[in-house]
Amino acid sequence: MSAERTPKKPREEYRLRTRLIHGSFATGRWDYDHHVVPPQSSSATYRLSSVHRGAQGFIEFATPESRRAPIYIYDRLDEPSRGMLEENLAAAEGGEMAVTFATGMAAVSAALGILTAAGEQIVAHRILYGSTHSLMTSWLPRYKVRTDFCDLGDPESLLRVATKDCRVVYFETPVNPTMELIDMAAVRHFVDRLNAGRPEAERVHIVVDNTFATPYCQRPLAHGVDLVVHSLTKDICGFGTEMGGAVIGPNSYYNHLMLYRKDFGGVLSPKNAWPILVYGLPTLAARMVNQQKTAMHIADYLLRQPKVSRVIYPGLPNFPQHELARRQMTSSDGNFAPGSMLYFELRGRENTVESARQAAERFVDYIAEKSYTVTLAVSLGQIKTLIENPFSMTHASVPDDEKIRSGLQPGGIRLSLGLEDWHDIIADLEDALGVV
Repeated sequence: MSAERTPKKPREEYRLRTRLIHGSFATGRWDYDHHVVPPQSSSATYRLSSVHRGAQGFIEFATPESRRAPIYIYDRLDEPSRGMLEENLAAAEGGEMAVTFATGMAAVSAALGILTAAGEQIVAHRILYGSTHSLMTSWLPRYKVRTDFCDLGDPESLLRVATKDCRVVYFETPVNPTMELIDMAAVRHFVDRLNAGRPEAERVHIVVDNTFATPYCQRPLAHGVDLVVHSLTKDICGFGTEMGGAVIGPNSYYNHLMLYRKDFGGVLSPKNAWPILVYGLPTLAARMVNQQKTAMHIADYLLRQPKVSRVIYPGLPNFPQHELARRQMTSSDGNFAPGSMLYFELRGRENTVESARQAAERFVDYIAEKSYTVTLAVSLGQIKTLIENPFSMTHASVPDDEKIRSGLQPGGIRLSLGLEDWHDIIADLEDALGVV
C-alpha cells in the first residue's frame, strides 16, 4: 500500500466496529493499491525466482520475519488471503497473532496439540461442546493425554483436580449450551497459584473457546487467558457459508501453531478465508448489535411463558451471574454485550424428565415443520435464527447421566438469534408452544 495513503491516526485509535470493516491500513501479506476489496488468492504453489529465495522462505517460515513479509512457497504453509484474515482476527481479539485452521475443531486440536504431550493432563469444565468432549475422551487418551473434568464455576476446584502434570485448563464462556459463565480472572488467579515455582516448560496454560461471545462481546486475552480458540464458521462468518477456526494469542505460540498446521494439514483454504475476511468479520459488529437486541426481546417473552421452566440469557436481570456478565461481556467501547445465544427449558405435561424430553421433541419438530423464521439446524451465529435440542443433538456424545449431572436437561432448547424481525420469531415460538 503506497505511503501517501497512510492515515493520520494509528488504527488502534479507531473503534473496533470501524476496524473490523477496514482492517489493516497496510499489510506485508500482499501489496495491493487500487482494490477497495482485497483480491482473493488462489494458487496451490508459488513461483520462486531462485533457489536462494526458496531456501530463505523455508528458513523464515513460522517466524516473526515470515509474518512481516512472507515468501510464499506453498498454500499449506502460508498464503495472502488467509494471512490478511489472521491479522484482522488478531486485532479484533487484542492478540499479537492469529493462526487459522480448516474448522473450529481443527483449531481446538491445534491449541491442545501444541500445549500437551504424553503423560500430561488437561483440566476442563464439566460441560463442553460435544465434539470437544469427544476429542478429550476418545482421541487424546490414545496419545496418553488425559482430561479430568471439574466445575470451573468454582475456580478453586482447580486446586483439587490439577496434578503436577497439568498443562492446560480449558473451558467455554458462555458455556455451550447452558450459557453459564466462567470467571476468567478468577481462573487466572488459581492457575497462577498452580504455576508458582514451576519451570516454564511445565506451566499451566488457559485456553478459552470464545465462539459464543465473539470478539465483539468479549476478549478473553484481556482477562488473563493465554490462548483463544474460535469456530469461524459461526458468528465471525455469520452467513453459514464457510467453515474455519482460529487460535489467537501472544507471538510466543505462533511458530508452534504454524508448524502444527503445516504437519497436520488442517489449513483454512483461501476460498473460505476470503468471504470471512470480506463479508464476515467486517459485518460482525452490525450483526451482533441487532441480534442481541432480538435475543433480549425473545428472552423476555420466554420468561413469561408458563410452559417454560427456565430461561438463561446473560442480558436478563435475573441471570444468576448478571454481575459477572456485565464485567466480562462488554464491547470494546465498554457497553454491555450479552450476545445472541440463549437457552431455555420446557416443562413437561407431567413435570418429569421424560415428559420434558417429549415436550422438547414436540416443540422442535413443530418448528421444523411449520416455522418460517426459526430453522431446526445445528451450528449457530448465522443471520437466520437456528434452534436445536442439545441433549439429543450437539451433545449426544456425552453420556446422559453425565449431561444431567452437569445441568444439561432433556427439555433444554438452544436458540441462536438471527436478523429476522423479533415479532415474527415470537409468533412462530408462540405457535410451537401451543403443542407442548
